[in-house]
Amino acid sequence: MRPNGMAYHPRRLSGMPDVTALRKLREAGVAALMYGPPGTGKTSVVEAAFPDLITVQGDGDTTVADLVGEYTQTGDGRYVFVHGPLVRAMREGRTLFVDDATLIPPTVLAVVYPAMDGRRQIIVKANGGEVVDAAPGFYVVAGHNPGVHGAVLTDALSSRFSAQIRVSTDYDLATQLKIDKRAVTVARNLATRQSNGEIGWAPQLRELLAFQKIAGVLGVGAAAGNLVGTAPEEDRDTVAAVVRQVFGSPFEPLALGSRI
Repeated sequence: MRPNGMAYHPRRLSGMPDVTALRKLREAGVAALMYGPPGTGKTSVVEAAFPDLITVQGDGDTTVADLVGEYTQTGDGRYVFVHGPLVRAMREGRTLFVDDATLIPPTVLAVVYPAMDGRRQIIVKANGGEVVDAAPGFYVVAGHNPGVHGAVLTDALSSRFSAQIRVSTDYDLATQLKIDKRAVTVARNLATRQSNGEIGWAPQLRELLAFQKIAGVLGVGAAAGNLVGTAPEEDRDTVAAVVRQVFGSPFEPLALGSRI
């Protein structure tokens, strides 16, 4: 189960359930990098594998303070240092998930590296040079979306994550979840074209789940149109053509019409 109460359906990784494999990597102290397109389930498997997870959502504006902490003013005007997620995970021996790690500036992400290697220790300069040691169980796992603008997998980052695991959409699971078979067919077709280099985008499980929800409230036509509208501009004609072929009629992206 994930923290949001949704059931996770494990997939096979090296002959065992993925959650089991990730837990074994944690026990062995092997940091894991999960990479793949957005919406393929990287966050889902990490959340399912590690109930003690602390998550950092990375982006280009992430700072060292977002990881280690900073001084915060209290109601009575005093300033106290509030430790960040990295320090909390180290002290409590928990798993730290750095999502979209490759969007974080390398100089910022470097603060995590001493905690991951043999030192298992960081120095919080902002708090008077405080020394923080990692408790047993502390573990780091990261997410990477190749091809996303601004995502850079540096050599320094790559070398810290000895296990690098590709995550792709499980279209068989989409069928098991009773998502409209036509939508799954469209996704498979586009995924094949993407792998052949014809297009740069294909619907992942996230988009298929959204398709099903939209179809349930606005109808299949609206869901199909939304699938077309979700595609990047450069791939939209191809997506529209595949949707038309599979569903038997053309669909336009969702848009407001004339006044009622």
